[in-house]
Amino acid sequence: MTKIINVNDKFQKDYTYELVVPEGKSFAVEFNPQLTPKQMLELGVFGGEYFADRPSDLPDDWWQGAKLSKTYDKNLNYFHVSASQPLSVWKKKGWIDQRDPRGWFQWYCRYYMGRRIEDYDDWQIKRWKAIQRHIAQLQKSCLVGDLNCRPRQRQAILHWAYDSRKL
Repeated sequence: MTKIINVNDKFQKDYTYELVVPEGKSFAVEFNPQLTPKQMLELGVFGGEYFADRPSDLPDDWWQGAKLSKTYDKNLNYFHVSASQPLSVWKKKGWIDQRDPRGWFQWYCRYYMGRRIEDYDDWQIKRWKAIQRHIAQLQKSCLVGDLNCRPRQRQAILHWAYDSRKL
């Protein structure tokens, strides 16, 4: 089932990776995202700017209904608030790897599509699990379903494929 993907976009040139498992299947046991990348794009994440150039390695149907903008627009976020840090901050903190120069969400998209890189995947899943502390804070401070409580934190949680609308 191996499929070779070649990437040439504004962030990567001549990058190649393999899809080795079926899309949306065979996730690590401890990795249980609540939202697919397509659902996240439809809900509104990263002010619409993250994938505004529509990277060619992602499925065409992911762009149907996606909230995208050539410039950051917090109103495209589900909670209509800014909850992102600039790419420069991500790089400074060591959160960016050359395989996914756009960050965690790009990794998740490619993982969802079927790319597997064991040690790298383990690192990204560990980062995903660390968002549990924000979920715990939200659960401690807000009534279930009160979407007006901590919208910035809810938006940030949404960026990590947790459905913060259900908290």
